[in-house]
Amino acid sequence: MARILGVCNQKGGTGKTTTAINLSSFLGLAQENTLLIDMDPQGNATSGSGVTSEGKNSIYDVILGRVPIEESIYPTDWARLSIIPADISLTGGEIELVEKSHREALLRQELAKISDRYSYILIDAPPSLGLLTVNVLAAADALVIPLQCEYYALEGVSKLLHTIELVKARINPELEVEGVLLTMADFRTRLALQVIEEVRAYFKERAFNTIIPRNIKLAEAPSFGKPIYYYDGACVGAKAYQNLAEEIVHRKFDPDPGVTAPRPGPGVFQRDIKEA
Repeated sequence: MARILGVCNQKGGTGKTTTAINLSSFLGLAQENTLLIDMDPQGNATSGSGVTSEGKNSIYDVILGRVPIEESIYPTDWARLSIIPADISLTGGEIELVEKSHREALLRQELAKISDRYSYILIDAPPSLGLLTVNVLAAADALVIPLQCEYYALEGVSKLLHTIELVKARINPELEVEGVLLTMADFRTRLALQVIEEVRAYFKERAFNTIIPRNIKLAEAPSFGKPIYYYDGACVGAKAYQNLAEEIVHRKFDPDPGVTAPRPGPGVFQRDIKEA
């Protein structure tokens, strides 16, 4: 049975989708069959994985019972990684879900049909605490919570933790916090170091050892539809997400030897700056 991880934070701009894409790709590189589910109406995990949602069944079709979940899973170009895409139609999903019975558990019911095919299922939750996110919390075994290394890092997390406790009490008593992940850290600033200290003091053992640094390659990779390892496997962002995957699988690994990590030249953003 798959271990189901929700990547959640109702605050936007925390690196949630970047984490979902890159963590799932590294789990695939660890030779674990992995499924990424895009539950965000913006569909950034879909496009950032190099998949177009046009003409495809989406998670919206699945949770509304329009198509079988088996017909909504698509391969990616990346090792052992498949995806269920999302598109903007998911925006209306919460409204339509209100009329459904057992609406909080619809995603969990669907995942039970395919869970034995994968080692890991990762779900990119929307940046909200609405019904779509509640479905993620109800379906997940554990949560990865990205927090940006900034002054307001902990703002709103109490609301997420309260929602998690409500879901545990009423819907999913097995739900755990896999870990809190500090992202976008600029180690040159005193502020980032203070935030890291505060978060680790507050969450203690629930904070991952891995910290994701600010890295231009991580920012560029989604515009090429590639996880970071396949865009620049030697950059510090790639090394950080490999470390995170190793924390989760509890073992060191070398990426699948059949996959070569590229080292491109200056990225598109760097070229733009140089040419400006």
